[in-house]
Amino acid sequence: MIRTVLPSIVLLLAAAGAAAGPVLDRIKSKGTLVIAHRESSVPFSYLDADKKPVGYAVDLCLKLADAIKKKLGVTALKTEYLMVTPQNRIAAIAEGKADLECGSTTNNAERRKQVAFTVPHYITGARYMVRADSPITVLAQFEGKKLVSTKGTTPLKAIDQANRDQLLRINILEAPDHGKAVQMVESGEADGFAMDDVLLYGLIAGRPDPSKLKVIGKFLTIEPLAIMLSKDDPDLKRVVDDEMKRLISSREANKIYERWFAQPIPPKNTALNLPMNYLLKDFWKYPTDQVPN
Repeated sequence: MIRTVLPSIVLLLAAAGAAAGPVLDRIKSKGTLVIAHRESSVPFSYLDADKKPVGYAVDLCLKLADAIKKKLGVTALKTEYLMVTPQNRIAAIAEGKADLECGSTTNNAERRKQVAFTVPHYITGARYMVRADSPITVLAQFEGKKLVSTKGTTPLKAIDQANRDQLLRINILEAPDHGKAVQMVESGEADGFAMDDVLLYGLIAGRPDPSKLKVIGKFLTIEPLAIMLSKDDPDLKRVVDDEMKRLISSREANKIYERWFAQPIPPKNTALNLPMNYLLKDFWKYPTDQVPN
């Protein structure tokens, strides 16, 4: 009897292990993987001149899509795009409207209550964009002035906390998206824009006259940016984590990085000329989804 039952148990366990999780099942049944992207998170995820989603994170997600296709054993897997904002990006993943969020989202403990993250594709920190003629060089000099950040972002929470802790009396404004925040600085509606510095450089590069803006200040935060996915499908996460680690160890990820940070990029075919910083270099020596926040 034992000899009869044991093989059956083994087969059942093997079948259970091979079964896909809820998100993978959804992707397979629809034959479609939905990538959430941003409108203006240059160079991570944004729209080019033809309104097509492009960027560093988007390219990485397309690699992940290939790995998911292989895992599912399907011959074709259609890719669809869903544009999201800082306000609805987490809900898009948590509610199953998108399968991967490919942008510039910080992995932190609060967000991990609702979603999961893979290995960070960038590590940055919040600094400040000001007009080129501004005398401001540090956060304290925004005292009594207007500082904008994008609604639903970690830099917004960070400057609000710093403002209260340091009694700076900064008038903090909220913009619906990064593009609007830049316009507020250019027009004088705000004296500065607090956001991840790499995004600030990307936004400046895309302006009609980049020389009118500059990035100043020390890092207010350290932000590990990572692709977001459902926390309810460990099988999907395993596939995504393994592929991210493979891309990093094979240095394919480095080539994708060079494409978006060192070479001319759309829509103006200008280069950001941002070498990989030491934070990301060190983190990628031992890539993991575990981050210290």
